[in-house]
Amino acid sequence: MVLPARQIFCSVSNGNAREIDAWMRVRIPGLDANRGAPVCSLETEIEAKKLPKSISFQNDDGSNAIRIEIRIQTAVQGTIRLAMPAEFDLIRRYFTHATPRTALGVGDDAALITVGKGQLLAVAADMLVAGRHFFKDADPESIGHKALAVNLSDMAAMGATPRWATLGIALPQADVRWVAAFSKGFMALARKHGVDLIGGDTTRGPLNICVQIIGEVPVRQALRRDGAQPGDDIWVSGTLGDAALAVAARTGKIRIKPAEMKRVLQRLDWPVPRIALGLALRGVARSAIDVSDGLVADLGHICERSKVAAVIAVERLPLSLLMQGYVDRPAGLNAVLGGGDDYELCFTAAPAKRVVVERAAAKARTPVTCIGKIIRAPAGVCSVAVVDAHGLPLRGQKKGFEHFS
Repeated sequence: MVLPARQIFCSVSNGNAREIDAWMRVRIPGLDANRGAPVCSLETEIEAKKLPKSISFQNDDGSNAIRIEIRIQTAVQGTIRLAMPAEFDLIRRYFTHATPRTALGVGDDAALITVGKGQLLAVAADMLVAGRHFFKDADPESIGHKALAVNLSDMAAMGATPRWATLGIALPQADVRWVAAFSKGFMALARKHGVDLIGGDTTRGPLNICVQIIGEVPVRQALRRDGAQPGDDIWVSGTLGDAALAVAARTGKIRIKPAEMKRVLQRLDWPVPRIALGLALRGVARSAIDVSDGLVADLGHICERSKVAAVIAVERLPLSLLMQGYVDRPAGLNAVLGGGDDYELCFTAAPAKRVVVERAAAKARTPVTCIGKIIRAPAGVCSVAVVDAHGLPLRGQKKGFEHFS
């Protein structure tokens, strides 16, 4: 049983379940902490005819021995109970923060927010499941970052300014060190983009994280999927495929060097939402989407909503130097075209707006690349064609991430 210092609470009760005041001191190498004694959900019970002066525990791996010293003001026989922190203690410690842009934040049945004049609310939600959207051994700080980042990416794709977020999380156990690291990653990104965490829910269960993001966008300025027109240029920000290459390497579909693995895991675990670019593209782009499930699949959503088709040239796709060494392999090409987890912006704009697009990208300090054209949907088929340097269609590429495959 893992009992880090901040997770230990202690109470003593006699046979009549009367609580006796007690205090404890927890000693871990390099750390001393005094704590009071609230009673929470029971994790361990130690029966004793006479209360010992001290009890020792160790972590599962035998490291960081923890010694608990209990001093009791009244002689008593009974049960010593060690408990994990309760739900509201976790919320109070790690998920209650200042909310300067919110009328009422965490602590009531619902939050209250004030919407700016002439603004629409943009609302999105994403769920991340352990083993499906992130590896179970991922750094909890990176999981916290990613949980918010993927939602911020949706705001970027709408040209919306992110304002508020709610967080629902199921935890297998109340591991305070894990929760503290998760909160650190989540809140660091929230503060960077001016997002107030205004509520949510916690429960016990398989690790599952659901974030709802709420933003503001001026009336008639939102970027949408349904505005692409034949003749539009197709653009994408950043580079493609690195995050999916990390997944392919972790699952044994391709071999890469250890130093390369570290770099692509950075792209997988710490995505950068393109908020500044999304805001700069208001009034410039005709349609937009974030690349979460793969370029071909997500561009296909624009085509479906806009009733058009698309042609993209594989040699134009922006790749990192690392990815360039693997794109000629099937797993590498699939990572670029259909792997997902890029969280770049794919958008369309009129050819006359090319200079304006480049200026917007420079303002946002985000590189963009023109990768193809929007065309009329042949026979009403809203498809995405990927062509080689000779204009011939590629065959057999992965179309995108499927949640139920």
